[in-house]
Amino acid sequence: MYRSLLLSVLFLFITVVSYAQETPVVKKDTLIIKQKPLVEPVKAQKVDTLKKPAYVNLGKIAGRRAALSSLMVPGLGQIRNGVTVYRLAKVAGLYTGITLLTISFIDNSKNYRLFYNEIIYRRANDGEKSPAFPYNNMDEAGLITAKDLFRRNKEVIIFSYVGLYLLNVVEAYIDARLKYFNVDDIGMKLSPGLINTNNMYGFNNVTPGVKLTIRL
Repeated sequence: MYRSLLLSVLFLFITVVSYAQETPVVKKDTLIIKQKPLVEPVKAQKVDTLKKPAYVNLGKIAGRRAALSSLMVPGLGQIRNGVTVYRLAKVAGLYTGITLLTISFIDNSKNYRLFYNEIIYRRANDGEKSPAFPYNNMDEAGLITAKDLFRRNKEVIIFSYVGLYLLNVVEAYIDARLKYFNVDDIGMKLSPGLINTNNMYGFNNVTPGVKLTIRL
């Protein structure tokens, strides 16, 4: 009897020790929330290959550039439009006009001072004529008329300077615009036709003519 009880206790002890040595299985937590990355990857943008490129008016850009160049230096806009014999001739004509206006302005200024000083001299010396004055046969009224004429000539030359300068700018602008102007679509057609001139006695009088058609 004691032997059976001792065997039972020993068996129970071995069973408990064996159960305590088993390794517990840890199950993974399926509810773990995935964290998003701090920096999201940049998605490649699709390029619209069907989009038309923006229209660029080359003539307008070239015209502004030529006008600005001619404003800074007369004739520079014509040169920047392209060096040709025609454009070089225009620049030569421009500077020839400037040279002639300058010579005329200097000559009129000299004569204006000459007559003005003679008027002042005669008024200061009771009408006595200056011995160095080349036109002593002129009276004071003639001197005043000549002085005013030379003064007006100087004013006209100054306005001519301004007009030539503005003409230089406008011509450079127009030349640059026409450089990019397409004339391929312009056409002209001549064809014979009849012109109804008058209605007399119930009959229409017609005259042969030429019909001109311009296609833009």
